[in-house]
Amino acid sequence: MPSLRAAILIGVMALSAAACGDTTESGDTSSGTAGKPVTVQAANGAVTIPATPKRIVSLSPTHTETLFAIGAGKQVVAVDEYSTFPAGAPKTKLSGFKPNAEAIIGYKPDLVVLSDDLDGIVKALTKVKIPVLLEPSVTKLDEAYDEITDLGQATGREADAKKLVDGMRASIQQTVAAAATKPQPASGKPAGKQLTYYHELDNQLHSVTSKTFIGQVYGLFGLRNVADKAEKASGGYPQLSREYLLKSNPDLIFLADTKCCGQNEAAVAKRSGWQDLTAVKDKRVIPLDDDIASRWGPRLPEFVKVIGAAVQKASAGA
Repeated sequence: MPSLRAAILIGVMALSAAACGDTTESGDTSSGTAGKPVTVQAANGAVTIPATPKRIVSLSPTHTETLFAIGAGKQVVAVDEYSTFPAGAPKTKLSGFKPNAEAIIGYKPDLVVLSDDLDGIVKALTKVKIPVLLEPSVTKLDEAYDEITDLGQATGREADAKKLVDGMRASIQQTVAAAATKPQPASGKPAGKQLTYYHELDNQLHSVTSKTFIGQVYGLFGLRNVADKAEKASGGYPQLSREYLLKSNPDLIFLADTKCCGQNEAAVAKRSGWQDLTAVKDKRVIPLDDDIASRWGPRLPEFVKVIGAAVQKASAGA
């Protein structure tokens, strides 16, 4: 079993994987009620769910959040060990990183939802005729919305899924629009330059580039990512050197390692040389919830709001 810190880092890095396709239906499947099969086009192909599932197993923290957000929580009988939200989710020792087919089958699921096909788990479950939806990590916002739609149709919660997607879209658009003011340079920086940022995945200085899903979220605000020109940045998740980061001198520092690694503004300020960084001097070190910042589900607008608030504050020169 991976450590919590390793699991979070692996989960975030998985955001570079390919996402699922559009959702389609077969026959009279508009409602997804019992007796009316629904076919969902997932990453593992066209998956037919014979009837509205009543015993769902989720091996993805993001999809666990979505299932509960669309009102399918009562249909969920088991979730993986890292599905920490909502608090009422039936968390078990099931692992999404090392899935055990026998353990999953023991819950008698009529639908299994996961974001990674590790150790041939999809084939193993399909072989015993358990419907499996592989909804992998996304690369774009529209893909995140598409996966929510998939889960809505698979669980008979189409209307709830649509309401959730519409609400997420509206919230994110509103936050971005509110922060769309001309950014002012941080202290000591020339006028007219974009605000720069550093997103920290762990205290070993792993970060994300603009090509990742997380990077694209920041891109909504026109921020410039200091990790983009780092060594091995092409992989999307480079490990920055202390020297590189100090030289880059970001205007904003976002910490997505507050839970896994106990990082905060005070801890960052104690790092060698970091007390001279613009973000530290101007008190622009922003703590994030590790889970929210690494998932692409219903709480994504909360992550966007934190970024928006930081951008507005920096733009105002506060």
